[in-house]
Amino acid sequence: MSEYVLELKGITKIFPGVKALNNVQFQLKPGEIHALMGENGAGKSTFIKVITGVHKAEEGEMYLDGKKVNFKGPKDAQNAGIAAIYQHVTSYPHLTVTENIFMGHEKKKNGIIQWKEMHEEANSYLKELNADFKATDEMGTLSVAQQQMVEIAKALSMKARIIIMDEPTAALTKRESEELYRIAEKLRDEGASIIFISHRFEDMYRLASRVTVFRDSQYVGTYDVDGITNADLITAMVGREIKDLFPKPQVEIGEEVLRVENLTRTGYFKNVSFAVRKGEILGLTGLVGAGRTEVVQTIFGVEHFDSGKVYLEGKEVKIKKPVDAMKHGIGLLPEDRQKQGLILDWGIGRNITLPEVASYGKNGLTNDKKERQVAKELAERVDTKVVTVFDKANTLSGGNQQKVVVAKILASDLKVIILDEPTKGVDVGAKAEIYEIMGELAQQGYAIIMISSEMPEILGMCDRIVVMCEGKVTGELDRKEADQEGILKFAMAKSLKATQE
Repeated sequence: MSEYVLELKGITKIFPGVKALNNVQFQLKPGEIHALMGENGAGKSTFIKVITGVHKAEEGEMYLDGKKVNFKGPKDAQNAGIAAIYQHVTSYPHLTVTENIFMGHEKKKNGIIQWKEMHEEANSYLKELNADFKATDEMGTLSVAQQQMVEIAKALSMKARIIIMDEPTAALTKRESEELYRIAEKLRDEGASIIFISHRFEDMYRLASRVTVFRDSQYVGTYDVDGITNADLITAMVGREIKDLFPKPQVEIGEEVLRVENLTRTGYFKNVSFAVRKGEILGLTGLVGAGRTEVVQTIFGVEHFDSGKVYLEGKEVKIKKPVDAMKHGIGLLPEDRQKQGLILDWGIGRNITLPEVASYGKNGLTNDKKERQVAKELAERVDTKVVTVFDKANTLSGGNQQKVVVAKILASDLKVIILDEPTKGVDVGAKAEIYEIMGELAQQGYAIIMISSEMPEILGMCDRIVVMCEGKVTGELDRKEADQEGILKFAMAKSLKATQE
């Protein structure tokens, strides 16, 4: 018997002009949760597609239980007991949970699909996973966490013994992440082997016994989780020591730029008041569902508030739609960069200049040369790693996509920049670069509002912190007095009060 249930040696994958994987290796033990980490663009996704038969490697060998295998396509990998659960769930929203679970391997008898048997089996998997929905529910009505449960149920239905989870916690709340951890540990205890891809150190420490690091399409090393420090892991991932993850420069904070007073949107938030000044980074935090995103979307004109006032440089402004906000000098980097921040099939340059495209033309004709020059300068300003501004946005890593959205904001003449979860789903190296950009923008006099669920970046980057709970501001802390306990106390103000009563 082989020591490993899955082993890959010397895997090289080449796309036209790009070596996506260069002589990488990986070993997975039976009943092991093995973390795979690396910056965006390190080769993790390509590697997973080699394992699942989507891509065929030009060089290298793959072994299952010590026997060499050669997958001709995804069906071969599926038949060998390998299943993948991706960050962006690839489901059929208008079909039922049962139909999604058994898609491609339906139970049939004499050519007739056995719906009753499939519903019963699907419900048994959902019960095993402690799911709070039924097999007959429509997939599109489920939350992201529930949809991931369906993907896990699908893996169970295929009798998968190797399960790959690609960034499964990226869009989950802390509670949902804990439930996913429980499921992963249960699968491991029942004999499944799991490859867990994540940017979050807490995922790795919570679940994995070993971690393998890729960098620049190459294998860096495999380490015991309890034998490697955060600093060493970061160095392995980015190839350099990040001495200061939160490079917060000293900035002389100026006069007030934006103030909201008693902003209310029924059912979402009530009597929200705060202000942000020139050169200041204001943190807006709280638990998921506190109403933070809804507040900034209302300020930006995506939604309308029922009462309250918005002041810009001391004067009340009426913002009915995003274009009004942009004209007043307010920009928003949305939480979902792919759906709300970019047109993925467009080139990087066109994405950057889109908000101000009218200023690059005359008489209905666009000055392409001027537009390209501006796009190039802005892309370089935020250190976007691209070959040309004609590269499509969907070819970039998550961190570089986020930088393009920042560059897009800077294309306009702004006073206030609102960043909603600016480092969500990006690796530690890209995070440090985004923080550096934020610091530089503050030095240039922009007033910055940052929404974040990550306590370290709120504490590391913000001059002041406004905390929300269930649609209300429950506290405000200065940088010098803020700590995790203080923020959590305000973030859980309602539930703490309820337990005391």
